Amino acid sequence: MGQTVLENILVPMVDSLTNPVAESREDGRGPTELRSTTLERNVLDYAEGSCLISAGKTRILCAASVEDGVPPWLRGRGQGWVTAEYRMLPRATQTRKARESTRGRLGGRTQEIQRLVGRSLRSVVDMQALGERTVWIDCDVLQADGGTRTASITGAMVALYDALAGGDVMPIREFVAATSVGVVGEFPVLDLCYGEDAAADVDLNLVMTESSRVVEIQGTAEGEPFGLDVLDTLVQIGATGIKELIGLQKAALSV
Repeated sequence: MGQTVLENILVPMVDSLTNPVAESREDGRGPTELRSTTLERNVLDYAEGSCLISAGKTRILCAASVEDGVPPWLRGRGQGWVTAEYRMLPRATQTRKARESTRGRLGGRTQEIQRLVGRSLRSVVDMQALGERTVWIDCDVLQADGGTRTASITGAMVALYDALAGGDVMPIREFVAATSVGVVGEFPVLDLCYGEDAAADVDLNLVMTESSRVVEIQGTAEGEPFGLDVLDTLVQIGATGIKELIGLQKAALSV
């Protein structure tokens, strides 16, 4: 991206940070503010760990179930496995969407998201310390207003921690969380709601650990390609949001 176009992104960002009226978001947030986010633990009686995460209007129920045994290809290796499933309820959106089970197969988006959730959580778990156990993470979207994949990761981390707490060894090495960031109307913004996501010129999902290591970056230019300087700026904004989310996770868990 040329310098002039880059300045069109970076200059409004600086202005919006110092002048709140320079950039107006539909929910009144500043450009680098997360949506109002809550993490409610132990919302299910039977799951070893559970968390209801609310990020703005997005609400997701995350459950962690621990089972003895591992997939056949891991048997005898003395290590565990963490995997995830993701589903969206039919009326999680403004119009009803048929359950994927009625169509007889999972959609590509669903498969992509549940693999992302599983990868993100495995990145912070010591599989040898977990032993030959499998942790199933179920993320069910009750209501969607953007950021369901990132909120699923953030909420599932809390459920996973509760599911594995209390043993002789805690196999979780550190926390992980995720958020979205994008360029909307020339302004970089954090934690996009659905309306912002639909209008974004750049849309990026970021997964990072507590030690500021990147698990995954999913970034897309919806129109004009963007340069590395813009990518760096978006990652820095996202990293600040993730640090705040990990603080919320720890506060919810009292750790």
